[in-house]
Amino acid sequence: MKIPTRLRIALFALASLGLLQPGVAAAPAATPVHDGQHDFDFNIGTWKTEIRRLVKPLSGSHTWVTYSGTHTVRKVWDGRADLGELEITGTSGSVKGQHIEDAALRLYNSDAHQWNVYLGSSRSGTLGAPMVGEFKDGIGVFINQDSYDGRTVLVRDVWSKITPTSCHNEWAYSDDGGKTWEVNWIADDTRIE
Repeated sequence: MKIPTRLRIALFALASLGLLQPGVAAAPAATPVHDGQHDFDFNIGTWKTEIRRLVKPLSGSHTWVTYSGTHTVRKVWDGRADLGELEITGTSGSVKGQHIEDAALRLYNSDAHQWNVYLGSSRSGTLGAPMVGEFKDGIGVFINQDSYDGRTVLVRDVWSKITPTSCHNEWAYSDDGGKTWEVNWIADDTRIE
């Protein structure tokens, strides 16, 4: 079979540029990795927060209590980190009047393209092990292993329904290795102008 001259010239040019190697299939183009260092930028500012908390997770309880307060988040390191401060007061049930102060330190790992989220409480004065995760399609999912009521559990933190003026955050526990999850903390934030 005779190859037309123009085709031979084109094949020679491709081969000399290293773009054509006999017997080697072209590698698929690499999918660009999402640089998520600004994924939490939506959260910078001051928010009015309304929280519902399950009183006794993983016990079969269906008793919820409510809290209200503020969630203030400031940018650190040009957005590669942020610091969130939560101040809430119980508004129902056994927690009416109970005041809680918590903090979240979120650090972006640019090598892994994931966030490490550390939580601290004024009650304990310590930071826990980080929850690790990332945002995909507008939803942030962060997971770690912890203990609750003497047993090992997985903890999942999910951010969703994100708009310029509101966001939704849910926490859940799993005591079966992630097969099932029980939501135990629901926060709905509205931006304070």
